[in-house]
Amino acid sequence: MTNRNFRVIENEWIVLKDDTRLAARIWMPETVPGGVPAVLEFLPYRKRNGTAARDESSYPVFAAAGIAGVRVDIRGCGESDGVIDGEYTARELADAVEVIEWIAAQDWSNGNVGMMGISWGGFNALQVAALKPPALKAVISLSSTVDRYNDDIHYKNGTHLSAQLSWAATMTAFQSRSPDPDLVGERWRDMWLERLEGEPFFMEEWLSHQRRDDFWRHGSICEDFDGFSIPALVIAGWADGYRNTPLKAVAGMPEMAWGLIGPWVHKYPHFAYPKPRVDFHAEAISWWRHWLCAEDNEVENTPRLRAYILDGPRPGRRRETDPGYWVAMDRWNVPDRLVLSLDASGRLGRGNSSRAEGNTLLHSPQDTGTAAGEFFALKPDSEMAGDQRIDDAGSITFDSAVLAEECVVFGQPLAKLSLSSDATFANLAVRLVDVHPDGVATRVSYGVLNLAHRSGNAEPQPLKPGETVEIELVLDACGYRFAPGHRLRLSLSSAYWPTILPPPCDATLTIDLATLRLELPPLGEHRRVEIPQPSNPDPLPRYEVLTDGSSGRSVERDLQNGVTRYRVHVDTGLSRHPGNGLCTRDIRQEVWSTAPDNPLSLTAEIRWTCHAEREGWRTQSHCTTHLSCTATEWVVSQRIEALDDGRKVFERERNSRIPRDHM
Repeated sequence: MTNRNFRVIENEWIVLKDDTRLAARIWMPETVPGGVPAVLEFLPYRKRNGTAARDESSYPVFAAAGIAGVRVDIRGCGESDGVIDGEYTARELADAVEVIEWIAAQDWSNGNVGMMGISWGGFNALQVAALKPPALKAVISLSSTVDRYNDDIHYKNGTHLSAQLSWAATMTAFQSRSPDPDLVGERWRDMWLERLEGEPFFMEEWLSHQRRDDFWRHGSICEDFDGFSIPALVIAGWADGYRNTPLKAVAGMPEMAWGLIGPWVHKYPHFAYPKPRVDFHAEAISWWRHWLCAEDNEVENTPRLRAYILDGPRPGRRRETDPGYWVAMDRWNVPDRLVLSLDASGRLGRGNSSRAEGNTLLHSPQDTGTAAGEFFALKPDSEMAGDQRIDDAGSITFDSAVLAEECVVFGQPLAKLSLSSDATFANLAVRLVDVHPDGVATRVSYGVLNLAHRSGNAEPQPLKPGETVEIELVLDACGYRFAPGHRLRLSLSSAYWPTILPPPCDATLTIDLATLRLELPPLGEHRRVEIPQPSNPDPLPRYEVLTDGSSGRSVERDLQNGVTRYRVHVDTGLSRHPGNGLCTRDIRQEVWSTAPDNPLSLTAEIRWTCHAEREGWRTQSHCTTHLSCTATEWVVSQRIEALDDGRKVFERERNSRIPRDHM
C-alpha cells in the first residue's frame, strides 16, 4: 500500500442539472496517470459539524492510500441548496446518481466510484447501487437495511416503533439548523428560512403508511435481490437494531454480498463499542483497491460471512468489551434447527418425552420493556439492553434445565405457538435470554409482532376474539454461545414499551402451551479466525470542548398516580472545530409516559435545542414533537422556533390526527 500526500478541499460546489448546488468536502490524493478512484458518502448530517469527526478519522487514511474521499450533504442539508423532501426519496437517489457522474467525469478521476455510509448513508448506498449507475463499482454499507418496513426505525412486523417518533424529532431538529455563512455568504439566512418553511412533517408522512405499501417498497432492495449487480460489503453490530442485514444480504445476493458482524453499537467498527474492534480502514482500502483499481488482492475470496460469537456477556452500566470469538463461513447454509418445546412441568427442552398441556394467560403491564435499551444504541451504556429480570417480571417465562454442554446459535431464531385474544388488536414480544448461574439475564435476541399482521404486512386483519390463531415470529439475528452452567429462557410479553407502542386494546392472550416451540439455528460449518484490530485505539480527532456534555436515561414509576415515565437526556456540550471555527451544541430531552393498565394513556414529548455560532454570528432552534393516541387515531404535533442572534425569525406549529391502521 503506497502512502501519498493529499490535500483537503474544504468546500467544492457540485452543480446538478437543475442548477442546485450541493456542498462537498473532498480529501484529494496526489493524482497519478489514469486518475484515482473516489468514494462517495451522501448524507443529510452536515459535513461541517455533524459527521466531521468520523469523516476526519477515515478519509485522510483513504486519501493517503490514493483514494479520494467525497463527502456530500444532500439537497437542503448543511450548505447544499434547496429543501429536503423526505427520506430516501426518488429525488435524493437521482441526485446521488448525478454526483457519481460528476465524480467520474473529473479530470483527476479514473472513472470508478465507490459509495459508503453508515445508517442513512448505508441505506442510500445500497439503494443507489440498485439503480446501477455505470461508474459505481462497489459499496460498503454499515448499519443499514434491505427492507425499509421491517428492518428500520419505523415499524417492525406491524408494531409501531417508538424510534419512529424519536427519529422524526431528530430529523426536524437537524433540518432546523442554518447553513454556515462561512461557506454560503450572505444568502445563509434566506436558505435557512426556506428550509424552515419547507421541511417535511416527517411523522405525519410516516404515520400515513402503517402497512407495507409502495412507500416502503421503494428503496427496499429485497424487492429485487436478483437484479442487484454491484459488490456490497455489508457490516452490522449485534448491539444495533440493524443486525439482520448482513445475513439477509448474503442469503439474497450470494454472489454480490459479503457480511461482517461484530459486537458493536451503531458506529463504524474502528471506533465502536463494545470491543473488539476491527481495522475497518485496512478492510475498506483493500475493498476499494480491488473493485475500483482492479488490484489483484483476492478480496473476492473473503469469506462470505465473518461474525463475532458473543460468549455470555453480562449486562452492565457500560460494556467496554464483550467476550467471544470470530468465525468465518465460506457459505451460509442454516443446518437443521434445534427445536425446543415445553415438557409437562413447563421446562424448555429438546425431545421432551412428555408435553405440556393446557393454557396460560398473558396480560403484561403496559410498562413492560424498560430494560430493552435503544433500538439503535450509540453508546455501550444504558442505551444497550439491561438485565432482563426487570422485564421478565411482566412476562411469562420458560427456562431450560441447566446446560451440561454449550449451545452455540447463529442466525434468526423462530418462535411458534397458537394463541387467542379477547380483543381485536394485540401485540406479542418474544425474547431469547441467557440466564447466568447467578440469575443475571442477558437478552440474546428478540422479536415483536402486531398480531393483526400475523399473515403479512400488506393486508393486516384484526383478530376475532376467542378464535385460536397460529403464530410464527422470527426473532432478530444473533451469534451467541450459551455456556455450560447457564440456562436458556424464552420470555413472552404482550407489551414491550417503549420499544413498541401499545395497541388500542388492553388485550389478554391465551397461550396453548402444547404448541409452543422455539427453533434455534445452530452455528453450522465454520472456522475460527482472527480479525486484525486497528492499531490506533483512539482514531477520532479531538475538538476544543467549551462546555462539557452529559447524558442519562432513567425510569420513574409514580406509584401514587399509576404512571411510568421513561426519560432520555443527551447534551453534546459546546465544542469548536479547530479548522473552521464552528461552535455547536445539541440538547435532546425525551419523556415517554404510560399507565400500566391503560394503553391509551401513552404520551411522548421530545425537545431539541440546537446551537451554532462563531464570532459575530449565533443561531438557535427549538423543536418540540408530541405524540398521544386515542382508540382510533394517532395525535401528533410539532413546534419549531428559530432565533438569529437571540431574535425570533421563524415560528410554526403543525398538528395532525392520523387514523390508526390496524395498529
